[in-house]
Amino acid sequence: MRKRSFAQLRKITYALSMSANFLTVAQRENYGRYAGDPSPEVLSRYFHLSDSDRDMVSAKRGKHNRLGFALQLTTARFLGTFLEDPANVPGAVVSTVCHQLDISPDCLSDYRNNRQRWAHMMEIRAHEGFRDFSDPGVGFRLTCWLYTQCWTGTDRPGMLFERATLWMLANKVLLPGASVLERFVSRLRQRIATRVWQRLGNHITSEHRARLDALLVVPEGSRTSWLDQLRTGPVMASGPALVQALHRLQRIRDLGMSRPVTASIPASRIAALARFANVSKATAVAKLPPARRLATLAAFVHTLEASAQDDVLEILEMVLHELFVEAERADRTARMRRKTSMRSPRRWRKPVPC
Repeated sequence: MRKRSFAQLRKITYALSMSANFLTVAQRENYGRYAGDPSPEVLSRYFHLSDSDRDMVSAKRGKHNRLGFALQLTTARFLGTFLEDPANVPGAVVSTVCHQLDISPDCLSDYRNNRQRWAHMMEIRAHEGFRDFSDPGVGFRLTCWLYTQCWTGTDRPGMLFERATLWMLANKVLLPGASVLERFVSRLRQRIATRVWQRLGNHITSEHRARLDALLVVPEGSRTSWLDQLRTGPVMASGPALVQALHRLQRIRDLGMSRPVTASIPASRIAALARFANVSKATAVAKLPPARRLATLAAFVHTLEASAQDDVLEILEMVLHELFVEAERADRTARMRRKTSMRSPRRWRKPVPC
């Protein structure tokens, strides 16, 4: 096994860390925190204390303990986590809870350094049935649910992060750290991508692999690779353009990838791989890992055959339409000439004397 230098390992570590950091600044700042004052509808839904809540709150000694316990209870329901500073809540939330308990908000400062707030957190977790993200059952269910979301679609990792957050809120799972969930989503997306590459590559023979790799080679006497030449479609509708489109379609079919090898793979995944090959340079595709490069080229050829056939039919339709238009114009001109010659009177000729 070849040993890697320290600089290479450092580059690999940096690349992996950058691939996992996909959250925006706003997403990272608002994760597990209040993003301004909640609306009146949100206040009435998440911050209303029921009779059982009031019984739990009334059992606490001191106004500051009752107010702090109620704020932690409603915050955990709304955010799915406990704040480091239980008093760091918007003023609208404090006013709503204080109005229900008939307590002044001035006593909230005494709850910050109170050790009872840690016992209150454990009590709230037991009463509400909150579970940790590290629970094996939680991780398995979230992985299965998010796997289907990621397998059938091509959503951005930030969107998957938001969906995972909503799932944990709905299933009463305490939110982990932002970096923990970020790495979880990144590993899941990489796992699904690897599975797609392997499924596409398993159905490709060595002969077809050589043909696909040859698309990245620049032939002699040309400045562009076969990949660039194939993805360049016709730009005008004419007889020579139709011939070129037919040659292009036949060249794609000669690659031997006409049989559908993507039956068990979602079409969105195939389209995403083909889109990358269609807009990237041949050198960028050549630098991809072998499994990803092979899958990208296979998806590109699979989708290119359908688009090339559509180009041929479209050019043929336009050429035939132009021919019919010219034929109708020529027929109309001939009929007008014939009608004009029939309507014009014959000229009288003077008899020639004998």
